[in-house]
Amino acid sequence: MSRILIVMSAADVWERTDGSKYPTGYWAEELAAPHEAFVRAGHTVDFASPGGVLQPLDQHSADPAIAGEDCARHVAHAQKALSDFGPLLKLEEVSASDYDAVVLPGGHGPVVDLFQDAHLGRLLIEADRAGKIVGAVCHGPAALLSAVDEQGEWIFAGRRMAAFTDEEERMFGTADNAPWLLASRLRERGARHEQGDPYQAFTVQDANLFTGQNPASSAPMAEAINTALAAG
Repeated sequence: MSRILIVMSAADVWERTDGSKYPTGYWAEELAAPHEAFVRAGHTVDFASPGGVLQPLDQHSADPAIAGEDCARHVAHAQKALSDFGPLLKLEEVSASDYDAVVLPGGHGPVVDLFQDAHLGRLLIEADRAGKIVGAVCHGPAALLSAVDEQGEWIFAGRRMAAFTDEEERMFGTADNAPWLLASRLRERGARHEQGDPYQAFTVQDANLFTGQNPASSAPMAEAINTALAAG
């Protein structure tokens, strides 16, 4: 079986252009659904973050009115998985050579820290160059922006990918006063951004890169990764 690294943000606040601070954390479904699928398939899953900091739960992801009726199960699974794992690995001490896949869940945290984290950039470049699987869902694709090579080029430019859309950000109520919008930034950097209907599952595979648009895409993305790992 394979070893998979889930890289979490360490951010608990998203500073807005109007000076306000928006509380953030990991989105339960985006962490729990992939973890559940990977463990069910027999894979070993580790967790890492900048400095090994454990990010709090985004409380929006525990609200059935926002995250759906199944959110309590996702919250319970995520909290147990993190508790069972113990202290998170420090991102700066992790090597891509130890893993078969690197997966990046969302919540708004990745647009705060991971998008410019040099240690994550190194990890993703190593993983991509070795042909290892890279997965990212919802705001997780923001973390892909960290992968800038020695020539200053973004290694994922020209690649097909999904991510939380500008329309979904507006529908969620967080587009106004956002420092930048994820889907627009990805396109500006050269990504071939693709999207489905708002808040409906939509995933894209481009070679070893697996991405999902929103929380509903978490499980389908993970199953696609499982299929790829099983195929060798």
